[in-house]
Amino acid sequence: MGAGNEVTAHILNQLPEDFTNDELIEKIAILRAKPQFSEAHQKRTFKAMCWLADSNYEVSFHADHSISERVIFPVSKNESRGIEDARFVQFFDDTGEVVYYATYTAYNGTILPQLIETKDFIKFNIVTLNGKAVQNKGMALFPRKIGGRYAMLSRQDGENNHIMFSDNIHFWQESQIIQEPEYPWEFIQIGNCGSPLETNEGWIVLTHGVGPMRKYCIGAILLDLEEPSKIIARLDEPLLAPHEKEREGYVPNVVYSCGALIHNNKLVIPYAMSDINSGIAVVEVKELINCMRAVA
Repeated sequence: MGAGNEVTAHILNQLPEDFTNDELIEKIAILRAKPQFSEAHQKRTFKAMCWLADSNYEVSFHADHSISERVIFPVSKNESRGIEDARFVQFFDDTGEVVYYATYTAYNGTILPQLIETKDFIKFNIVTLNGKAVQNKGMALFPRKIGGRYAMLSRQDGENNHIMFSDNIHFWQESQIIQEPEYPWEFIQIGNCGSPLETNEGWIVLTHGVGPMRKYCIGAILLDLEEPSKIIARLDEPLLAPHEKEREGYVPNVVYSCGALIHNNKLVIPYAMSDINSGIAVVEVKELINCMRAVA
C-alpha cells in the first residue's frame, strides 16, 4: 500500500500494539514538526498511513438489536460510492473456533479490497487486505486452512479464475490460474460466486461467466479437497442463466451470486437479477455433481 518503510517503522515503534487514529495523528504531527527524513518522503508516507488508517475501523451494535437491524454502512472516504459484493464465510480455525469473514470491495471511483471479521455479528472489524495479489475484486475465502495455509479464490486479470495461499489472512502476494474461459457463455470473463463449499467429493465452487452481450450466467466447478488448485469436474452449461423477466434492470442481462450454502443435501443459492430483484434457487448437491463432466 506504499506505507511500509522506515518512516512508518519510526512512528509505529512509538505506538502500542493497539492504538487509536488520534494517537497515530499525534505521532505524525511530532515527526512533521521535527523531521528526521526527507520532506517529500515523509509527506508521501503520512498520506498513505492516514489513508490506510481511515480504511480500518470497528463497528459495534447493541446485542438487543435484531440481526436485520445491524447494517454496515459506508464509513471511510474509500467507501464514499459504496461497499460491494460481500462474500461471507463461516471459517473454522486450527482450534475449531469459528470466525465469520467477508471480503468486499470499497469503492470511491477506485477499488479497495477489504475484509470484515466478526465472531458474534455484534462487533465487526473492518481491515484492508494487503499484497500484490489482492488489488482486484471478487475474492472468496475457503472455510478452513488447507495444508496449514489460508486459501482464497481471486480475480487478477479480469478474465480467469485464480487461487492464492497465504500464512497470514491479511497479506496475499502470489496467485495462480486454475480456470480459463472454455465455452461461449464464459468467453469474456469468469470469476467466483462466493466461498467454496466442502463436500465429500470436493469443493463446490459457483462461478460466473460473461458471454456475448455481457450476459452473466452462473456455473459450477468441483475442486480437489486437499489440492484445490486442481479442478476435478465442471458443468459445461450454465447452472443459472437470466430468462426474459430477469434481463431488464439497472445492470441488464445478469444473474449473480456472492455465496451459497448446503442445507439438507441441497445447494441453496441466493442470487440477484440485473441488480433490481433477488431470488433463491435450490438444487440437490448429488444431482449437481452428477451433471458435471470429469476433468482429466
